[in-house]
Amino acid sequence: MWHGRFTQDPSARLRAYGESVSFDRRLALHDVAGSKAHAAALRKAGLLTARELAAIKRGLDAVAREVRAGKFNWREELEDVHMNIEAALTKKIGAAGAKLHTARSRNDQVATDLRLWMRDETALLLAAVRSLQKSLVGLAARAGEAIMPGYTHLQRAQPVLAAHHLLAYVEMLERDAGRLADAAQRANVLPLGSGALAGSTIALDRAFMARQLGFDGVSQNSMDAVSDRDFACEFLSACAIAGMHLSRLCEDTVLWASSEFGFLCLSDAHTTGSSLMPQKKNPDIAELARGKTGRLYGNLVSLLTTLKGLPLSYNRDLQEDKEPVFDSADTLGASLEILAEMFGAAQWDKKRMAAAADDALLVATDWADYLVRRGLPFREAHKVVGRLVGLSVKRGVTLRELTPGDLHSASKLFRADALRVLEARRSLQSRTAEGAPSPRRVASRLAWWRKHLSRRAS
Repeated sequence: MWHGRFTQDPSARLRAYGESVSFDRRLALHDVAGSKAHAAALRKAGLLTARELAAIKRGLDAVAREVRAGKFNWREELEDVHMNIEAALTKKIGAAGAKLHTARSRNDQVATDLRLWMRDETALLLAAVRSLQKSLVGLAARAGEAIMPGYTHLQRAQPVLAAHHLLAYVEMLERDAGRLADAAQRANVLPLGSGALAGSTIALDRAFMARQLGFDGVSQNSMDAVSDRDFACEFLSACAIAGMHLSRLCEDTVLWASSEFGFLCLSDAHTTGSSLMPQKKNPDIAELARGKTGRLYGNLVSLLTTLKGLPLSYNRDLQEDKEPVFDSADTLGASLEILAEMFGAAQWDKKRMAAAADDALLVATDWADYLVRRGLPFREAHKVVGRLVGLSVKRGVTLRELTPGDLHSASKLFRADALRVLEARRSLQSRTAEGAPSPRRVASRLAWWRKHLSRRAS
């Protein structure tokens, strides 16, 4: 493609080192779509005849069919997806194919292809996020009003409904969906027509091309358009944050599925055994998804590092943008899909949860609130209850086993009804503020999520 300037062919090592077709072939169908829009704009500018345009479209359709069927002959010596498709097109239709690159550079071409790809890939990821949300909502519904300990510092803290705990992750995933959608929206600007960096003396109707490709508008600075990859960084950031949320969910799952907790039972179809220990049932899916989050982080840092020292405008370093983007989309998508399947088949062990939640220490704070409602400042109430906890530990009894005399000695504000405060279900029923885990609030939020996710699917 540049032999007019050069007198030697590229060395075999240069060709192998510089090729990108081994991975950017994933952009093939988007490259075809962009090429059709560009050809139509060339026709509109009077640079192609109607017959040439028809031949180009027909040839590009044939290329697309070969790509979909896995029959396209990819050639490493042609470097990338763009030159492979152009060469195949020209071979099929002749001279008209050689006109297609008029007023276009691979710089604005690849920027367009990647934006088109990311837009489509985001739609798939959003569907996968919704699928996992539905699976978690279903598992939350199967929990009913089952109570489990809520934790801080991985120490039992206060009672919550298991459904409330799971819905926390549904909320996180909703924000992940919003970040992915925002990234796709900002990427939905057409760079095509920017040329290598300074446009072209042949002015094409860029708004016309944008409409054909479904872009919201056109880029306003040609140098920015060909060198911008912050849309890809934003996509990778959204993937990394989503991966972080999945990793936290998986950490909870690993704990819940352990013998020590025993709250959640994963199906045999979604666990593995040990080659040595016949009794083992390992939560490998959760562990793998937790581990793959490191790849999502690494891909973001990789692209940020590639971009940080680049002068305007295009530099070949930008070829390194695609592999991390592709890998993050694949990794996040696979994790979302398998986790949705795993949680869809999981079951709660409500007896184990109830036994763990039957710990009066979980509602010790309710005693402090009890004293506050009777006029004691919270810091004083906290100290009183802390002393009672220390007394129970010293005697080796539960808070419920302390005597009325013990309570009265600690504070004369305690009444005969004080021990009833230490009932976990009663405690939860009293937590009625918006966003709190009372059964009524949780049931209402579950119903909201079902309706919301149903609308999203329609």
